[in-house]
Amino acid sequence: MGVYKGSVAALVFFAAAIVCFTVEAAAQDRPRVIRSVSSRPINQPPAEAAPEQPAQPTQGNTTRQPQPLTNKIVVTPEPSLVKKTGESSPLTAMNKAAARRSVYSSSVTNNILLGIQSRLGIPYKYGSSGPNRYDCSGFVWSVFKDAGLGFERTSARSLWAMSTPVEGDDRYVFGTLVFMNKLGHMGIVADENGFYHASSSKGITYSPFKGYWEKRIVGFRRLDISVKITDPVAPPADTEK
Repeated sequence: MGVYKGSVAALVFFAAAIVCFTVEAAAQDRPRVIRSVSSRPINQPPAEAAPEQPAQPTQGNTTRQPQPLTNKIVVTPEPSLVKKTGESSPLTAMNKAAARRSVYSSSVTNNILLGIQSRLGIPYKYGSSGPNRYDCSGFVWSVFKDAGLGFERTSARSLWAMSTPVEGDDRYVFGTLVFMNKLGHMGIVADENGFYHASSSKGITYSPFKGYWEKRIVGFRRLDISVKITDPVAPPADTEK
């Protein structure tokens, strides 16, 4: 009986060993499944994909990269935003004064203005009436002649004698003649502030009345164009200084 139980136990052990060996062999024959482990935290939403860049034009098989902007951008303010700084010169002020009031018509006034502007800076020379040199009466004569107000070239003293005196505010109307230095010098009134003349030191220029010239003024006159002045004799020397 004891021998029989021992045999049965041996058979059971042997059978169990065979089963274990068969299971292990079968496990080795099955393919292994490897699961990838994501490094992203479980609760985080998926990352958004980067926007796709538009394709650049190509030449051959080479893709051109976008080029940086190299042109300098200059912003110009509108004219209405630029602050005006006032009159740039006495000539600008004279133009505005002449536009407000003048001895002559608008067309003649404009021609006188142009005649003065075109002669500014031309040197002085006694007895000359242009175009490269002027004395005081020669300057006045040439400007008026080019504006259509013709008369004979003559001296400042003769022009004084043949013109009409003016008083008060009329003295400073554009186109009025101003006489100085005992009738040895003259010029064209711009406005109440100054006049244009042929200066022996500066040539054709603008000078203010205030200061040097206000003490040398003899008077103001308006040229009567209806009177033809005939005095061909050489004008006396200017006595500006």
